[in-house]
Amino acid sequence: MQEKIHATTVIGIRHNGQVSLGADGQATMGNTIAKSNVRKVRTLMGGKVLAGFAGSTADAFTLIERFEEKLNAFGGNLKRAAIELAKDWRTDRYLRKLEAMLIVATKDDLLLISGTGDVIEPDSDVAAIGSGSMYAQAAALALKKHAGTLTAEAMVRDSLHIAADICIYTNHNLTVETIG
Repeated sequence: MQEKIHATTVIGIRHNGQVSLGADGQATMGNTIAKSNVRKVRTLMGGKVLAGFAGSTADAFTLIERFEEKLNAFGGNLKRAAIELAKDWRTDRYLRKLEAMLIVATKDDLLLISGTGDVIEPDSDVAAIGSGSMYAQAAALALKKHAGTLTAEAMVRDSLHIAADICIYTNHNLTVETIG
């Protein structure tokens, strides 16, 4: 059986009219680092939408492509596109086998999408997925609570660095995209 490439940390934060989505760059195969600079965050719709993935890379690329198709079909409506993707993902025989999760965002919305049909809009404007997600989310919630002059992007970067210091499947090679 071939080992899948997986493990990562992706976090999105909405704060003060800005949304930032970031991820580390590490991909692992079993207990080996397969690549250290994977780009797991994408801009869509001419930079108006951000999408980040955790899980099997090929599966995630397939899901991001499908999500972008849904965005185009529904005139850029993030929530509607996310719901339609989640429905397809849960019911389609091919998509149902894909192993990944997505965080998608605009300046107004932040959503987590899973293959079980979940579309979650977090109460705290912080969403995290992947092996280091709970470390990054805890750091982000603390930073957001005491943000002062921190931007969403600064909080994403700090949260990812904290997760990378704790999670062996997360590195300090970051990709961060920001809207607003």
